[in-house]
Parts: sequence; structure tokens; C-alpha cells
Amino acid sequence: MKTATTTLEESFWSSGHLVAGVDEVGRGALAGPVVACAVVLNPERIPSKVADSKSLSADQRQQLADQIFTDSLAVFVAQRDNVHIDRVNILEATFDAMFEAIRGLRQRPDHLLIDGNRFRQHPIPSTTVVRGDASSVSIAAASIVAKVVRDTWMRQEAELMWPKYGFARHVGYGTVAHRNAILTHGPCEIHRRTFLKNILP
Repeated sequence: MKTATTTLEESFWSSGHLVAGVDEVGRGALAGPVVACAVVLNPERIPSKVADSKSLSADQRQQLADQIFTDSLAVFVAQRDNVHIDRVNILEATFDAMFEAIRGLRQRPDHLLIDGNRFRQHPIPSTTVVRGDASSVSIAAASIVAKVVRDTWMRQEAELMWPKYGFARHVGYGTVAHRNAILTHGPCEIHRRTFLKNILP
């Protein structure tokens, strides 16, 4: 497992500026919300072994998320549900969630590091970073928190309310079992209808 580095952050920290890492989880799922997180790390208390959330086990992510909430200067999580995603499209819904996450931070950062290759214009200067969750410790921290929050909701609340779909196993992504469940039972309240055009007859 390759841990994320502080290289992108250090030029800002060295001049006394705060940086927020911003990432999302759930963009490619067939069901459930897209969840965004913004994290302003404390340069003096960087959690160890922060890495791309996809390379960590569920237990590792939970432990790191707890540490990130405890040690960071500010953390905020926001989401947009499937109805919003269907109404405005997944890219705009992702940006909407990211904007809310940034707005909710109790400490305003001087610069934003955004995972990906594009972002909507924001009052705070920003830098997009392709594969940022694998290289920037701030983006990786945001990715970990967003994934823990989304997976927990899908595995607990969504599984309880719609047990026929197996959300505890695939958290809304398009596995064969999930696609078969949609064909058998039809979509439920949290399915993204615009994502099901190639699945439903």
C-alpha cells in the first residue's frame, strides 16, 4: 500500500496557508447518494498511513476516519441524493456536494485541492489533481471520510430499508447481483433512474 504524501500541501503550509482536500465517493454507483468531503488537515498532526481509500480495508478506513475527525482543523461531509443526481446529472450533483462540503468547514482554507481533472469556479483558489486520492494526503483524507460515511449508510440504513437489493454487499455499485436484483424487483426509491437505461428493458 502506497501512502499519500504532503508534497502538494507543503508549499502552502510553509507560507502559513491552510489547504482543504476535497473528494467524492459514489459517483459511479447505480443507487444512493454521491458523498463529498472537505478536510483541512492540521500540519502538526498528520494521520499516519493515509492512502487512497480504495487501497484500504474497511477497518483501516474506519480507524483513519476517526483519527481524521479528531486531529484535523476542520472536516465537513455533504451529499446529494439520487433525485438530485437524476435532475441535474452526476457531475453537477458532485460539484454541488463539494461546494456544500467546502462551505461547511468551520475554518476557511486558503486553497483547495480537488480530486479529478475539472471543477466549477469557486471563490477560493483551487487546483485539480488527477488521482489526487493517491498522491495528496488532504485529498486522501477526504476520500476516506466520504467513503466511510457513504458505505456505512448504504450497509446499514439502505440495507435495512431495501433488503432485496443486497446493498450491504455492493453499496449500490453495479455488480452482477445488484443488476439482477434490479431486473427482478425493479428499481427502489434510491436508484438513479438515469443510470438504469441500459439495465431495464
